[in-house]
Amino acid sequence: MMLVLGVDAGGTASRAVVATRDGTVVGRGSAGPGNPTAAGPAAARSIGAAVREALGEHDPASVRSGVAGIAGAGIMADPGITTAFTVEWARCGLTCPVTMVGDAVTAFAAGTSAPSGAVLIAGTGAVAARIDDWRVSRTADGLGWLLGDEGSGMWLGLQAVRSIARAWSGPAVDPGLAATIAAQAGVTSCDELVRWAGRQQPAVFAALAPLVCAGAMAGDALAERLTAEAAARLVATLGKVGPPDGPVVLAGSLLTETTSVRAAVLATLAGPIATARDAAVGAAWLALRQLTDQEEVVRLHHRMLRLGLEP
Repeated sequence: MMLVLGVDAGGTASRAVVATRDGTVVGRGSAGPGNPTAAGPAAARSIGAAVREALGEHDPASVRSGVAGIAGAGIMADPGITTAFTVEWARCGLTCPVTMVGDAVTAFAAGTSAPSGAVLIAGTGAVAARIDDWRVSRTADGLGWLLGDEGSGMWLGLQAVRSIARAWSGPAVDPGLAATIAAQAGVTSCDELVRWAGRQQPAVFAALAPLVCAGAMAGDALAERLTAEAAARLVATLGKVGPPDGPVVLAGSLLTETTSVRAAVLATLAGPIATARDAAVGAAWLALRQLTDQEEVVRLHHRMLRLGLEP
């Protein structure tokens, strides 16, 4: 049985799927962070663990093509990182080439079978990319939480904490989002909030984004203001890659789930819009593209991405 491999690896987790020639997903695996810029060679080991779980009892030699969408793929020029991945593919028993692409390409493929367009990703981080013939031709933002990622989950959580700290007065914080985040942090004063924030890892602030989005849906004024600003910044980022030659694919949890950020972005954008599904399945579909004629590829895209939504 001929198989293909798809990988979606980011700063939080690595996911892999194995699919048959007809697009049926027959194996899934997940492991730890797979961004080599942040995790170094350990990213290759996480991705390898996800691939081995997805392969299960399947013969690795039956995998004829693989595509891995990697956040931080630019670092693959580093010989140490390249070697780590070469070693890991061998440990997995793979004998086929695995094409490494940016995660923007696999996110785009998870939303459309068109070869060109643009993708706007807003999850923990945020980036926009113009895609031309399945290659990234231009990007905007994606600079990390210290220098950019404007409108991302990290940005949203940080802005909420900053706004609350600046607005805090008296013995109690205002009700609504501010009180929710204060309770989440276990603080009762601005000074305590400042000390709490200084002790946290960046991911803690990204984890506050769902609270901000829920607050906006409930009509909290601060949450509404922050999510509207996040959407405006994301649309501005998308505008920097230029008018796309195809659909715009929305990806990342802030833009694929029902959030005020997604609603505001959709209200602003014109032209064809698609929503990314499972990026690991999108990567597997890209792997199948290397083995399949164009007419069949389009049919498989619909089938695979539908299957990718199933548990």
